[in-house]
Amino acid sequence: MAKKKRKLRVEFRKNREKRARRGDLTRRAVDSLEQPAAPDDFDARESLSGKGALSRRRTVIGTEDEAGVVRDVDLSKCLSGRVLSSRGLHSLVRGDDGARYDCTVRRVLRTMSRDERNAVVTGDIVLFQPGGEGQGVIERVEPRSGTISRTSKGREHVIVANVDQVLIVGSAGEPALKANLIDRFLVSAGKGNVRAVVCVNKVDLTEPAGLVSIAGIYGRLGCEVVFASATQGAGIGRLRALLKNRQTVLAGQSGVGKSSLLNAIEPSLELAVSSVSEWTQKGRHTTRAATLIELGAGGWVVDTPGIRQLDLWDVSPEEVEGHFVEFRPFVTLCRFPDCTHTHETGCGVQQAVARDMITRMRYESYVRMIEGD
Repeated sequence: MAKKKRKLRVEFRKNREKRARRGDLTRRAVDSLEQPAAPDDFDARESLSGKGALSRRRTVIGTEDEAGVVRDVDLSKCLSGRVLSSRGLHSLVRGDDGARYDCTVRRVLRTMSRDERNAVVTGDIVLFQPGGEGQGVIERVEPRSGTISRTSKGREHVIVANVDQVLIVGSAGEPALKANLIDRFLVSAGKGNVRAVVCVNKVDLTEPAGLVSIAGIYGRLGCEVVFASATQGAGIGRLRALLKNRQTVLAGQSGVGKSSLLNAIEPSLELAVSSVSEWTQKGRHTTRAATLIELGAGGWVVDTPGIRQLDLWDVSPEEVEGHFVEFRPFVTLCRFPDCTHTHETGCGVQQAVARDMITRMRYESYVRMIEGD
């Protein structure tokens, strides 16, 4: 049954931010009469009229659920489409009619108060009003399903929306494999209800025997692990099969070869690539914005800018344990029901780590996450 539309009072972002008046300004002035102060002791920028942040509320017509407010729009004037890329106030949208539109975002939509950093992100399903010469205005963002997010300046940065699979790309060398970043992406994928596949690229730069442990660690978690080389073609056939008819986002740090892998999977893409810095051994940002790309064999992929660190969004320290599936058999053995598995005596998880039943690499990732490192 469709939800009934109604009038809703909605919070909007505060846009009148001024310096609030100091409460002790008068007292400081009176004290100065008894003990004269130098002129420099007072802040010449002190405002007497500032009121601080002013709240803003407006009435909109729509429906409300756990995902937020869905604003009512005139469907007879709108087309449906998917956002191929979004930067600032402009988004490239592929309409259901097959055409591409350069769209701005309706002011009422972008100024509504929200946790997300951006109102529109790559992968969003949107309703927009088409204009002349391939222009348009996004009127509404439909509720999102699979997402990959991180925290950015205290707000949610949705990297991509409406995907069903994340290909977490690391490299065997240049730059070195960052297992902690892979583990963070696994937690973000679990939070966003997205299937995770781990891909280790540049296997031609190391001995195959050194990769066996990585395959075992993530394979036991239920993740498929693919070893690949974009330059030599290893694993490309398997990746092509995994991406077919799926909605996949490629994620990982700069320089691991995400764009190179996509070029190997579908050479016609001709995505720009760059080398790793010889001095820092860190990748250079080549992909500047998340971009949704249609594959010739079926399916869509999102090529994303490199991420060197991933601060998890909306994952409390108590939740992290649930995303480490190898902990589950040992949690019931802990002496305390609220055990954090870091310092407590009689901890079943720590005992499992000491007996190599849980890998120390994964355990150290867990500790860093709950400590906010």
